[in-house]
Amino acid sequence: MRIKSVFSHSFEKYGKVLSGYDVSDLLKKLDETTKKPENAVIYEPTDAGLESLPIFKELSVNAYGGMPIQIGYCNGNNTKLNCLEYHRGSELNIPSNDIVLLLAPLQAVKNGKLNTSAVEAFFVPKGTIVQVYETTLHYAPCNAVNFGQVSKEGFRVIIVLPKDTNTAKPEIEEKNLEDKLLWAKNKWLIAHPDSNEAKNGAFVGLSGVNIDLA
Repeated sequence: MRIKSVFSHSFEKYGKVLSGYDVSDLLKKLDETTKKPENAVIYEPTDAGLESLPIFKELSVNAYGGMPIQIGYCNGNNTKLNCLEYHRGSELNIPSNDIVLLLAPLQAVKNGKLNTSAVEAFFVPKGTIVQVYETTLHYAPCNAVNFGQVSKEGFRVIIVLPKDTNTAKPEIEEKNLEDKLLWAKNKWLIAHPDSNEAKNGAFVGLSGVNIDLA
C-alpha cells in the first residue's frame, strides 16, 4: 500500500497540520507516564496529567475556538485497519513516535457501507500536530513503515477531542441507519467483519481486505 505524507496535497481533503504550538512538554509527559503495550492498543479519552499542562488551555482556546476539550492518548502496536470511526468535531493526533494513519472520506460511505479500497495511508512524523476533520474516517494509528519494514517501536499518540467524546454510549432510540453506527458518545463506528469490534456487536460495514501494513 502506498504511504503518502500528511504534508502532501493528497492529505488536504482529510485534515491539516497545525503549527505554532510547543508540544514538547506534552509529549515528554506522555512518554514518561503512560504505558505502551507490545501486542495491543490502549486508549484513554482523558488523562489528568496531560490536561494539567498549559497546552491544554492553548488547544482549547486556539485550536478549538474556546470549546471544551479533552486530552487523552492511544498507545501500543498496531498494523491493521479493523474499523473506521468519525466524530462531530475534529480530532488532533500528536505522536511521540512516527506513525501511519489509515483514512477515508465519510462521503464515500453509502448506507453504512464502505469498501476498504477507499482507504489511504499517511505518514505522520513524530511531534507533528495533525488535525483530522470530522468528515474523515479514521481509527487507531499504525506503526510506522520504513523502507518496506514495519517498525517494532510501536507508538504513543496524544488524542485531543471535544469533551466527553468516546465515553459511555448514550441511551438512544434508533431513528435512522446512522443511529446503528453509534458505538460510544460522539463516536460512530463501522467495523470490518474480521475485527474484534464486530465480534462484540459493532455495526459491520467495511468490505474488502482488512488492510494490514505488516
